[in-house]
Amino acid sequence: MYDDSDGPREAAERLTGRTATDERPLSGALAEVVLDDGRTVMVKRADGLEEARAEAAGLRWLTGAGAVRVPIVYGQDGQWLVTDLIAQGRPNREAALDLGRALAGLHLAGAPAFGSAPPGGPREACIGRAPMRNVEGTDWPEWYAEHRVLPYLRSAVNDGTMTLSEAEVIEWLCERLPGLAGPAEPPARLHGDLWNGNVLWGADGHAWLIDPAAQGGHRETDLAMLHLFGCPHLDEVLRGYEQVAPLADGWAERIGLHQLFPLLVHTVLFGRGYAEQALSTAKAALER
Repeated sequence: MYDDSDGPREAAERLTGRTATDERPLSGALAEVVLDDGRTVMVKRADGLEEARAEAAGLRWLTGAGAVRVPIVYGQDGQWLVTDLIAQGRPNREAALDLGRALAGLHLAGAPAFGSAPPGGPREACIGRAPMRNVEGTDWPEWYAEHRVLPYLRSAVNDGTMTLSEAEVIEWLCERLPGLAGPAEPPARLHGDLWNGNVLWGADGHAWLIDPAAQGGHRETDLAMLHLFGCPHLDEVLRGYEQVAPLADGWAERIGLHQLFPLLVHTVLFGRGYAEQALSTAKAALER
């Protein structure tokens, strides 16, 4: 039974049914716990109950696609999540090519709608430490503007990180999205927070995905996030992706549209530097 006074060792024992023999704290939120059967698991304490539930549901949903490698979820209760520990190696081109193919397979697994939460996941989820509402929609430009761009833009204006005149540029871009978004695509099953830090290059020679903000969305959004913060051998990732699911013409010109969401999330979380980047990205998209 969940006990708020538990530590990583107690959470690991409860959720795996094994006895813990050692505990190695990694940070305030993460610890490695060694079990009596020789396995080492990752134990994470989330900031909130819904955050832990969303991550567990997201990992299971990604697993269900049968395409990408993600850690096994051993259990989640309260704020605790226990998963496999992935031994880390070094990036290589073969693993990157395989990651691209796997991402294409994940996206092709689909979602019921844009904004769909994973089965068992909460409507009120999060991306990083920012709140994210999983509200479903059928028209991507309208849904993206209303539920992925404008909420964070309003927050940035309200906390003084962006000015009203700057916000008007992004609002104008939202109005023009139907003409800029490219061909209509069905909802894809997204990792949802696919920056390089959430790609682990395993010691087994494969790439693994962690810490999803899983949702139904546009497949170009995951790829745009890989571009935003950099990814080793990204050219090979894209080559592998296109082997399985070729991207629509003009996708590279739309990268900025899809980066606007994570840039505004980072604006809310980390401040003015990202506000300026979001504004320049919006202006560039409007000049296309």
